[in-house]
Amino acid sequence: RLEFAPGEAAQVDFGAGPELVDPATGALRRTWAFVMTLAFSRHQYVEFVWDQSVRTWLGCHQRAFEWFGAVPARLIIDNPKCAITRACRTDPLVQRAYAECAEGYGFKIDPCPPADPQKKGIVAAGVKYVKGNFLPLRTFRDLADLNAQAQRWVMEEAGRRIHGTTRGVPLDLFGVERPLLRALPAIAPDLGSWHRVVVHRDCHVAHD
Repeated sequence: RLEFAPGEAAQVDFGAGPELVDPATGALRRTWAFVMTLAFSRHQYVEFVWDQSVRTWLGCHQRAFEWFGAVPARLIIDNPKCAITRACRTDPLVQRAYAECAEGYGFKIDPCPPADPQKKGIVAAGVKYVKGNFLPLRTFRDLADLNAQAQRWVMEEAGRRIHGTTRGVPLDLFGVERPLLRALPAIAPDLGSWHRVVVHRDCHVAHD
């Protein structure tokens, strides 16, 4: 069992979401649930997205911090390619844009050692809870409707339940944790993303 002080850490992970019609193609497409769970209070930020790109990863972090109104001291993550370029137990290589995000918001990146997912068990349980208690028996018109319902569910149901491990109410515990989180920066960092491109013979590069 992992114990954390208020404001000490949050855990972050992706989980598979429902299939929705992609407005760009008209075809069904898998969504992904981005979940950030504060390790002390278990209060969550949940957002469904179309992909796990660096740009999406960074945007979800920014919106999660704005949702909490603060920033945890460190983020415990798995080793997704959008965050960790090379996983390693002793010297992982952090994706350049994510390192800049961490510097701008003032949090420490704490990736799990490879093949050791227990370190992020809190958010893994949170993703499982979203998939088992939010998604069943609901229908969604589009991605915006899915996210609107998810935010209401977090505030009205998930955040008001008695948590099975802490035996506390996440939103009540968040009231204790909130003053101990780091303040948001006065100006939000510019979350750019870096891409390696090839210079063609006509001295041009192609991107997106």
